[in-house]
Amino acid sequence: MNLAIEGQRFIVGGATSGFGKAITEQLIAESAHVIAVARGEEKLRALRVSAPEQVEWICGDITDETVHQQIEDLLNNRPLHGIVINAGGPPAKTVMETTAEDWDQAYRSLLRWKVLLTQRFVPSLVKNKYGRLLFIESATVKQPLENLVLSNSLRAAVVGMVKTLSQEIAGTGVNLNILGPGSHNTPAIDRIYRKKSEQTGTPFEEVKATAIRQIPVGFLGEAADFASLAIWLLSPHSRFITGQTISVDGGAVKGIMG
Repeated sequence: MNLAIEGQRFIVGGATSGFGKAITEQLIAESAHVIAVARGEEKLRALRVSAPEQVEWICGDITDETVHQQIEDLLNNRPLHGIVINAGGPPAKTVMETTAEDWDQAYRSLLRWKVLLTQRFVPSLVKNKYGRLLFIESATVKQPLENLVLSNSLRAAVVGMVKTLSQEIAGTGVNLNILGPGSHNTPAIDRIYRKKSEQTGTPFEEVKATAIRQIPVGFLGEAADFASLAIWLLSPHSRFITGQTISVDGGAVKGIMG
């Protein structure tokens, strides 16, 4: 399928690792332009070398508002077609292990910056009558996972914000959607397995193998497969889809709205 994104410009958070990297690579393969944001300068430089005519980069933490200003300055009023709103998650903790500081930090790392970034760029997208915002959250917004109370709670708040805004700007040509990954073969999943290993005294590899057996399809997802759906949602073909949270989890969410 021709995704019709050749020459379009996208901002991608966490562009050098996991889902962000896979999405960036597929955008490049589709001849799109990418403003890659990540904290590792060496990986960003390597990404730029791989596609010098398509990649620009900013080294920094996308949760930092000063980085948002750097993105806007680099964009310099050029057309923007989409944003992949993506960053790492909070530590794995139970409710009783958390502190007030944990909750304050989770608000900053999971919700606050996404609201600010959205408020900064949505007006220009609405003015241009086209845009795609894709939030990378977690399947736990539909089915909470043990030891992830901070992620379970604050990511659900992101869903509420995205759903509300999608209604407020429906009909402008700007669509907002959420992808909720389940267990994928990325570094982020290991923190969950380590936490379970610490709690139970079970070896890490055994915990991981047990968790994989519980995924209905029987295997971990791959970032490249996840990215194939992501870039479709970033394309004009997704024009009739907005305000949706789509699980990408191998069938792990049991509810009929999963």
